[in-house]
Order: sequence, then C-alpha cells, then structure tokens
Amino acid sequence: MQKQLQHTCDELVGSGAERGIQVSVYRHGEPVAEVVAGVADPATGRAVLPDTPFYNYSIGKGATATVAHLCVERGWFGPAGYETRVAELWPEFAAHGKEAVTLRHVLTHSAGVPGVPAGTTVADVCDWDTMCAGLADAEPWWQPGTAVGYHAYTFGYLVGELVRRATGRGIAQVLREEITAPLGVADELFFGMPEDQQPRLARLEDGPAGDFDMSTLPADLPMFRAAPMALLPTAALGNRPDMLGADVPAGAKTSARAIARMYAALLDEVDGVRLLPPARTREATARAASGPDQVFGNESTWALGYALGLPVPEGDSTETVFGMGGAGGSWAGADTATGTAWAVTKNVLSQDFGTANRLTGIVRAAG
Repeated sequence: MQKQLQHTCDELVGSGAERGIQVSVYRHGEPVAEVVAGVADPATGRAVLPDTPFYNYSIGKGATATVAHLCVERGWFGPAGYETRVAELWPEFAAHGKEAVTLRHVLTHSAGVPGVPAGTTVADVCDWDTMCAGLADAEPWWQPGTAVGYHAYTFGYLVGELVRRATGRGIAQVLREEITAPLGVADELFFGMPEDQQPRLARLEDGPAGDFDMSTLPADLPMFRAAPMALLPTAALGNRPDMLGADVPAGAKTSARAIARMYAALLDEVDGVRLLPPARTREATARAASGPDQVFGNESTWALGYALGLPVPEGDSTETVFGMGGAGGSWAGADTATGTAWAVTKNVLSQDFGTANRLTGIVRAAG
C-alpha cells in the first residue's frame, strides 16, 4: 500500500494535477503508510514534509465533533449529554424560537441555523464574539430536527461556544490539551494557528474551474444565503493571515498525519491514548440524521458530527465509514469495519474528490 500510494501521489504531482499532497494511514492504532509528494510552496520550492500543515476547509469539523464527544463523555455538558439544549448553556441563543435546539441537532446539521448573518465579512468570521452574537440573534430556517442542511461556518461556532461555556476554555485550548497534545501532534493540528507557525503551512492554490462557473449561479440560491460570495472557499481566503490565525472550527490547519492519528484514536489506542471508549465511539459514528440538504440540495447522511460514507458514496456498506471532506478535495476519516483511519491533504483546491477517492481506493483495497 505504501508503494502504491507513493507511486500514485508522485504521478499526480508529476502530471500537474496536484502540487503537494500528503496521505496518512493507520490500522488498529498503528501507522501503516505515510506518503508525501510535491511542494508546499511553489514560490520557494519548499517540499511537503509529513508534518507540514495544510489549511483544510471543513475536514476540521471532524476535530470539532471529536471535542464535543469528549465533552459529553466527561459530563462537561451536564447529564443530558447530546440532548442538552444549547440555550441552557448559552441563554441568548434562545432568541427567535431557537430554545429547542440541542447539541444533537447541532451535530447532525439539523439545528436550522446554517447561515451567517447577511453582510458578514472575513473580519467578522475571525471575531468569535461577533459571530456568536450573530448566531444568537439568528432566525431559524426550519424547526430543529425537521430537516438537515450543511452548517458550513456556523457548525464550528455553535459547538465551540457550547464548549467554551461548559468548560471555561476555548475550543482550541480543549483541542490542544485533551486531544492533540496527548497524541503528540499539537504542532500539526490547529484551529487558529499562531503567527510564528504559519510559515510552515502549505500554500493553497485554486485548481482549474473546468465547466463550473460560480458567476452563472442564481443569486438567490440557499448556499449564497448561508454565506456570501466573499466567504466561499478559495485559495485567497485560505491563505489570509487573519483566517489562518483565527479560531474558525469549521476548518482546521492540519497535516494528514495529525488528523488521521486523531481518527485512529477514536477506534483504538494510539501509543496508549484512546480518545473515547468503544460504546461512545459507536454512538458517535452511527446514523443519526439524513435527508435532502436544505443548503446544497444533495442527499446527506450524518452521524453525530461526522458525515457517513465516502466522498462519492458506493452503497450502504460505506456507512461504516465516517469522516469529513473539505472544499478543495481533502478528506479524513475512518472505517469502523476495518479499524482503518486515513487522511488526504493537498494544496490545489479542486472541484471534486477525484484525488481523495483514487487514494482511498488503494487504502480500501488493502483491507
């Protein structure tokens, strides 16, 4: 598998389809493949290394969800666990009829608040208090639990503010103290990345648009109601120092190795560290909600904070796979059926998951 993954990554970089790429695979808590290819920054020729962090849109939601499960397991949200009402910890959130929203609704993208306030800017996204105040005052799109719709930005602030109010610590601090430091990857997986660490990041590039032209889409689409054009994922947005430094737990700055190691520690011990007991992992990764996505229109199936299935579903059997893909084509997750965890990170933002699916095929073929 190591040789096949390396050959494929070298081929993708050599063809120009990818610039820099990482793949990391764990099985039953042990690393079984570690692949890098290409350059992190074409301007300097700096090579991709196993510990090079990439800004990965949305795959960071897997880390955000994992923090939430750890808080439930330790009783930090109170005895109701996943049924804890958001407003119990965050009273202001009850405005406009949102008092029934629970942590379970948040984790299954069924809370009904998928959109950021109209006029939200990048500076606003980087300001935690501004975003949480906007969410508290938001009017729901639907009654909680009656529909699902991808909470692209809002997911991270909803979970993060609950964590902050329950523990007295920011979600980035909890991530570091309870997950990344014990797993030995505190310098490879971040929400907000310290300024002095940012030169280590891979530089993002926009891939070819192909036949997709965003400007031709109707302006009244739900996706534009959920987030203005300025906040849609691009290389320019992901390379901004303010976005890199801010705690935006909808995404993460991570190496493939770090986030694969996190998923591995949800299934098994990794160097003596297991993040959740087996019963909690089973509950967290079981089907919890499904239906047409009210933002993007696709059929979606959710566990508690993780998407079920591969980026391109292959049938019901893939519901043993849980994880998160990100805009630009990165993916990270695990398969409960095989005990395998893997991640693909890259710096060319593609319009599909072709690269991740190709590499995933090699991982899954190896058993």
